[in-house]
Amino acid sequence: MNLVRVLQLASPTLPVGAYSYSGGLEAAIETGKVKDATSAQRWIGDVLEFSMARMEAPIVFSFMADFHRKDFSEIKTRNEMFLASRETAELRAETVQMGYSLNRLLHDLNVGEVPVEEPSFPAAYAYAATQWEIEPTVALQAYLWAWLENQVMAAVKAIPLGQTDGQRILLSLGGLLPALTAQAQNLQQQDLANFAPGLAILSTQHETQYSRLFRS
Repeated sequence: MNLVRVLQLASPTLPVGAYSYSGGLEAAIETGKVKDATSAQRWIGDVLEFSMARMEAPIVFSFMADFHRKDFSEIKTRNEMFLASRETAELRAETVQMGYSLNRLLHDLNVGEVPVEEPSFPAAYAYAATQWEIEPTVALQAYLWAWLENQVMAAVKAIPLGQTDGQRILLSLGGLLPALTAQAQNLQQQDLANFAPGLAILSTQHETQYSRLFRS
């Protein structure tokens, strides 16, 4: 396992702009649905379980298999499907911008480029993991960890929470990642699901929210 490359790919310093997005969390804070450490952990945990682990994570894992097989037709189709699964303009713009930034970074680092016109972030991440020969299970767990860490960082800034509260959330929800990773790897295409209507509604409301720290 290329541990150094795993740490680089999952690092909050990766210049893809993840820090500028809350993925709908800021809107939940604005409405009062998330207001303290307990509600933040519940919200982040629900999105992790019902959205990330059942749609985005399986997509990342499938992308890695596609890149190993060099199945460029399937990569293009899967990328289009994932972009179509984004419920709001902000969530779609988020994955496109982060995908573009990572793809450009990989080009500048002489790693290569994702062979699709508008790569999503999962596609670009999976491509990097494949090029750097990161074991898929490890790469997927790191992907979920990076998402979780960014959500907690957003909560610490926007609620706000103390750093210790943030670490407690990471400790608790981070313990779920091995099981959620295994679940994502075993999920069949027909079983993909992204049923998080509360997230979709709040993300839509965030587009016209008066005061915002984040882009989503």
